[in-house]
Amino acid sequence: MSIYDVAVIGSGPGGYVAAIRCAQLGMKTAIIEKYKTLGGTCLNVGCIPSKALLDSSHHYEHAVKHFADHGIEISGDVKINLEKMIARKQGVVDQTAGGIDFLMKKNNIDVFEGVGAFKDATHINITKADSTVETIEAKHTIIATGSKPSTLPFIKIDKKRIITSTEALKLKEIPKHLVIIGGGVIGLELGQVYRRLGAEVSVVEYMDRIIPGMDKALSRELQKAMKKQGIKFYTSHKVTSVKTSAKETVVTADDKKGNPVEFKGDYCLVSVGRRPYTDGLNVEAAGVRLNDRGQVEVNDHLQTSASNIYAIGDVIKGAMLAHKAEEEGVFVAETLAGQKPHIDYNLIPGVVYTWPEVAAVGKTEEELKEAGVKYKSGQFPFRALGRSRASGDLDGFVKILADEVTDEILGVHMVGARCADIIAEAVTAMEFRASAEDISRMSHAHPTFTEAIKEAALAATENRALHV
Repeated sequence: MSIYDVAVIGSGPGGYVAAIRCAQLGMKTAIIEKYKTLGGTCLNVGCIPSKALLDSSHHYEHAVKHFADHGIEISGDVKINLEKMIARKQGVVDQTAGGIDFLMKKNNIDVFEGVGAFKDATHINITKADSTVETIEAKHTIIATGSKPSTLPFIKIDKKRIITSTEALKLKEIPKHLVIIGGGVIGLELGQVYRRLGAEVSVVEYMDRIIPGMDKALSRELQKAMKKQGIKFYTSHKVTSVKTSAKETVVTADDKKGNPVEFKGDYCLVSVGRRPYTDGLNVEAAGVRLNDRGQVEVNDHLQTSASNIYAIGDVIKGAMLAHKAEEEGVFVAETLAGQKPHIDYNLIPGVVYTWPEVAAVGKTEEELKEAGVKYKSGQFPFRALGRSRASGDLDGFVKILADEVTDEILGVHMVGARCADIIAEAVTAMEFRASAEDISRMSHAHPTFTEAIKEAALAATENRALHV
């Protein structure tokens, strides 16, 4: 029987990063993955493939709608080869998965392919594809089994007409009408992909706004921008049934007045969030407790009710984000090594990779109001930037919320071009507890999109933005 200092169950961003950090710190490490490729949901059917399709569809949309504005004339029709687009996406996934394989070998991490299940707190049974079982012993185990798409009790996912994000990433045709249940990150990103490619897209959302977990101003701005792109939104609609035939799906929902509304399409994407995935893990045998939401219970050290077992990522409480899982993976590895790591969950940024992009870190206005915190707000529109006019990306703004007395930045919220990258400046500033005045005094290269952060900081400091 092989014996390890640490065994990691699950090879997503949290799992494989935890394994690498454990190995770097001198621990003999194993990683267990039920699928043939490493990388988990994020790499195989989540973050990476969705961004590849967003990028490809963005190129197509630019060619069709915007090239002429730049003096680029194309003779003949611009055509979509969906099969090739999907193949390119898969190539990106395969290349990235190969990179993780390399990192496992480089760090001398043993990889086991199979379903990991606890025999007890220190032994793990690994059931392989041929049904054989291998048992390993681990002094410590890190549960990093991630999440799976959620659904509603009355919806049966057939993976043909009623689909999840997994199937939406490999369709063989462009939908005529894609009905999306859920106005969160995943639904909006995939909805934009297929809208760009020519599909009619309808988003049916139970809450009164899209991306409901983010600042209300971001919700309004993104919905306005996506409406201009032709996506239809039906907020405050409660889905009551989804029926399907060979070529059609019918989604029925009650509007805000309680009146039934039907949405007919050839595909229905169910995008109502994700659930923690512990199926087959046999946590009871190890003495690991789950809460009533199916999440693994952990303390502030990410330690489960079994003292030698830890859990990270989507399988525990908190935002289901790849980079959050990575931070937790490093945190556990360094804790096991006797170090004193820290994670500030308030400073884990959230991003929506639509175009315009949406990004945020820290507290929203709604949270500050609810907590009774006195704050000031500064906002600056992207359309006032020279770089935005040069690229034609005029939608959006940056909003900075700062403490009314100390001027410390409490939250940064933005929607616009390249916000997924720009948000890192805000995270850096807040990690060092910068004030709005600190940012306002920093030199920002001109012309850049990041100038909007400086201008928003000026607006928050003394309402003295320079270019608006």
